[in-house]
Amino acid sequence: MQKEIEITIAPEDINNQQIVVNKLAIALNIDLAKINHHKILKRSIDARSRRVVYRLQVRVYIDEEMPQQEDAFSYPIVGDAKTVIIVGAGPAGLFAALQCLEKGLKPIVVERGKDVKQRRRDLAAINKYGVVNTESNYCYGEGGAGTYSDGKLYTRSNKRGDINKVLQIFVQHGANQDILIDARPHIGTNKLPHIITAIRETIQNAGGEVLFDSKLTDFLITNGKINGIVINQEQELLSDHVILATGHSARDIYELLNKKNILIEAKPFALGVRIEHPQQIIDNAQYHCDVRSEFLPPAYYSMVEQVKTRGVFSFCMCPGGIIAPCATDLNEIVVNGWSPSKRNNPFANSGTVVQITLDDVQGYDPLRMLNFQSEIEQLAFEAGGGNLVAPAQRMIDFVENKLSIDLPKNSYLPGTKSVMLDNILPDFVSSSLRVALPLFGKKMNGYYTNEAILVGVESRTSSPVRIPRDKETYQHPQVTGLYPCAEGAGYAGGIVSAAIDGINCANAILNN
Repeated sequence: MQKEIEITIAPEDINNQQIVVNKLAIALNIDLAKINHHKILKRSIDARSRRVVYRLQVRVYIDEEMPQQEDAFSYPIVGDAKTVIIVGAGPAGLFAALQCLEKGLKPIVVERGKDVKQRRRDLAAINKYGVVNTESNYCYGEGGAGTYSDGKLYTRSNKRGDINKVLQIFVQHGANQDILIDARPHIGTNKLPHIITAIRETIQNAGGEVLFDSKLTDFLITNGKINGIVINQEQELLSDHVILATGHSARDIYELLNKKNILIEAKPFALGVRIEHPQQIIDNAQYHCDVRSEFLPPAYYSMVEQVKTRGVFSFCMCPGGIIAPCATDLNEIVVNGWSPSKRNNPFANSGTVVQITLDDVQGYDPLRMLNFQSEIEQLAFEAGGGNLVAPAQRMIDFVENKLSIDLPKNSYLPGTKSVMLDNILPDFVSSSLRVALPLFGKKMNGYYTNEAILVGVESRTSSPVRIPRDKETYQHPQVTGLYPCAEGAGYAGGIVSAAIDGINCANAILNN
């Protein structure tokens, strides 16, 4: 017999299996000897009361053996199969490629950037010298933006596809099995490159191809049907099916689509800053303690406030994290955040952003939101003075409209410069943040403090452009065989949801 039950465990007992089994027996009111096995299905931290506990959802096997673990995913050899071109080697592209393999199709993945090993040198140049390689950076390259931006796997995309399949594939390629049970699963930037490399090798070993330094520069279209693409302005790759999974920062792709009169649409997004606190402040507030228990991970938070008609919310929160320079072009500042797997850095950071609507940017140009985004990033670069030095301000100073005399120590390696962020952010963004931040402080003790730094700008929260597609076929309404996919097309918002969308696009090819 099997039963599922929820129990609570003190943090110091979370790894003590005997205590867990004893708790299960008491909760089920059965003899301890009747429990043959148990499997933790979900694990989360409950810090709502002063006594912080873990909540475990457990499947208990009573007088019954636990079934053997299911076999890992396997893929047929597809070297001579029908080809599918996948543009972009981020999570959407890689998982689309794996799904193609599963269905007997040959994926050819083209990626403008470098493999994860080669990318490291370019990221080092960004952090040390403020030098941006416009084809290899935090956003472009194998694994996409997620590879060096943390690997958070939390998603609300429960109805879009099989979340567990995505997590299982990550585990099969080297991720810790904890991601299968944690309420907020996380891999860590230090571990993701090896996992991404393993996924690429799976694709190649099954007969698929992955081409680096291969930038999409044109589409081959005849009578409204895709025939293939051109890479690096010279090489043609032919296929009747192209999955476009280029991510939300590939501005040249939007410009190419617009130039070729392929329908795209302006899309709302969110804009703001990345806010960093000492991690201890967040731990103290969330765990109601002076010193965080060694059995608890660094605490996270999620904030949201409605300021008049605008939502203001935290985004991509990184406990024990680092603020990263994520510009993809010259003369712009873009910040993001990441954490290593242990989340053991002394700071906690989160994007804190304000909704931008289509009414905020006048006109009918489908690229107007993208251009607006770009203008703000260029203002941030000018304010920082170059070399990716980021404009910044202490939190209370910002709210009180004061220039910070100095800035707190922080994790942003290229450096920060004290400025008035009002000179960079649009008025409606600044005013919304000004109202929201003290309110966030009322929700979480210690949040509203001048020990916190606001670093600008957090602008790549989602795509400012949507590439439309049919809800049933996933194809572009004007171009048969072109499948706009995931974040870059405006249909996903994170690693897992992008991976699911990639899987769905690959499945759609078989159904069309």
